[in-house]
Amino acid sequence: MRFLLSPALFTALALGLAGCTPSPPAQTSGGPAGHPADPAPEAAGPAPGTGQGTVTIAGADAAEDVQQWTPPRVDRQGRTLAQLRRAAEQAFAQGRLYEDGDAAVPLWLAVQEEDADDRQARLGLQRAKQRLLQQADALLQRPLQQREALAEAGRQALVLLTLAPKDEKVRALQGRVETAQRVVAYNRAGEDDLRADRIGEAGDGAIGNFREALALDPANRRARQGLAAAESGLIRRAEDAARIRDFASAGAWLAEASKVRDSSPTIADAFERIEQIRAAALVQLRDGGLHDLTTPQGLKPAREKLAEALRIALPGDAVVAQLRERIELATHYGSFRPGQVFSDALRDGGRGPQMIVVPHGGFQMGASDTEPGATDAERPSHYVRFERGFAMAITEITVSDFERYVKATNARPRATRRGHSVVYDERSGNFIRRSGVDWRSDYDGGRALGNSPVMHVSVRDAENYANWLSEQTGRSYRLPSEAEFEYAMRAGSSGRYPWGDAGLPPEGSGNFTGSKDVSPSGRHWHNAFVGYGDGWWGPAPVASFQANAFGLHDMGGNLSEWVADCWHASYRRAPADGVAWFNPGCRSRVIRGGNWANAPEQTRAAWRQSQDSDTTNARIGFRLVRGI
Repeated sequence: MRFLLSPALFTALALGLAGCTPSPPAQTSGGPAGHPADPAPEAAGPAPGTGQGTVTIAGADAAEDVQQWTPPRVDRQGRTLAQLRRAAEQAFAQGRLYEDGDAAVPLWLAVQEEDADDRQARLGLQRAKQRLLQQADALLQRPLQQREALAEAGRQALVLLTLAPKDEKVRALQGRVETAQRVVAYNRAGEDDLRADRIGEAGDGAIGNFREALALDPANRRARQGLAAAESGLIRRAEDAARIRDFASAGAWLAEASKVRDSSPTIADAFERIEQIRAAALVQLRDGGLHDLTTPQGLKPAREKLAEALRIALPGDAVVAQLRERIELATHYGSFRPGQVFSDALRDGGRGPQMIVVPHGGFQMGASDTEPGATDAERPSHYVRFERGFAMAITEITVSDFERYVKATNARPRATRRGHSVVYDERSGNFIRRSGVDWRSDYDGGRALGNSPVMHVSVRDAENYANWLSEQTGRSYRLPSEAEFEYAMRAGSSGRYPWGDAGLPPEGSGNFTGSKDVSPSGRHWHNAFVGYGDGWWGPAPVASFQANAFGLHDMGGNLSEWVADCWHASYRRAPADGVAWFNPGCRSRVIRGGNWANAPEQTRAAWRQSQDSDTTNARIGFRLVRGI
């Protein structure tokens, strides 16, 4: 590829001919692309005057166009040929070959003017020619001060052309001088372009000039160094772009730099540096985003940092994935993680109930139109989605948990105030009202163990406990919404029962009515899961059975549980976001989840039942949720 000659190159070419006196140009016309315009040739014949001789060179065919070298005028006044010969030898010995009228070549030429066949003059001029060839060759190979050396070599070449215009060595030297002059001019123009930041990635500028120089002289060190400098300039642009996080431009500049030289190791090094800049920027954004998430209003700036990180990161970057995951967690779980287990400290030095973080998500709530045993109260089935996770008590609230509240507040729960509750009567096999039964009692009215689920509590008692726990911990505890309870009970399943569609509960999955269960007096259930037995008649201590997929125990059995919703006869117009459907002042509330004395139809995942808010009995308990 050829490149148009820049003004800097034209100036450099002119300076490369320093020491030569060109004739005034005729009307100038441009030469071939990439080459200086040729000056008009000068007429032949010596120029008048004294001092240094005059020379003319022109164009690519300069050896043909040069008319003559005009030697300086020799003062012959009163000097014999012998004296001229001696002066020439003396000048030759001193290395003064052509510079003035007392130099060797002008003196020998003066002798030849007197005697054209003078042997000494002829031999002297041959010796001068040989020495000029040697000196010019040495000057062309000089690595430093090329401009001065090239100018001197050019003058010597012109002298030689006058002495031996048809000598092949002279003509070759003249060609080398012209090529070297052009190479130097291209190099100087390229260096000027570099200083002006005209690197020439589009094919002009410094890169074009240095490539022109190498086309003339493939081994030219200066041109190769120039290309290396141009490459470095493009790399610098790439790194500057990377520092302002414009990695698209950085990649483009680096791609241009890779085209300058073949297999340059500096490109790989630059790529590593740019990737280090990228990595440092991503770490800075990640750390800044994580810090934002520790502040109350930090989610928005953290997301902005994530957007910036995604803009500059390569696909699959692990640092960006960390920030994205943490923002995702903060969006849906605050400072928690799904499945995380914790308990809050109480002001009195104790610990609250153990909680687990339920993952956010969605599910189809209620029963389908074809589900066996379903009622209209469980329809229509509708989709509910939780955009944020929540923490739920891993087990039902225990007697010990509730006792701490009663003692701390001197509370008198509903059954305690009225002096009775509903228990299971072993003798009759029925549920009856019995005096002296309250939250401290078991399913049959006896004393309950501390790790038994608390029963004989009303929904108001459960809400009062939640309020006390909130005050003790500084956190927001409450009864779960009906949607939260069903979502947590299903734990990702969608079948008829909490465990799926199988007609028999998996072994060890919960405390349900099974045909193998036996009461203390030997009673069996008449309406039960045939072939199932869990070993308990009445509620079992909490966490006696396997947890479900969300890590929660006894969601579908042991005790039914109070939820926050008021009773509605169907799900028409029910909230789709999972919040409690509550009407202030309502007395009919909802219980969810099967219990130790429920029929199989009442163990279904969609089963729900209305209860008066003052109800207390041996089949209803509760658990809490906490905002995160």
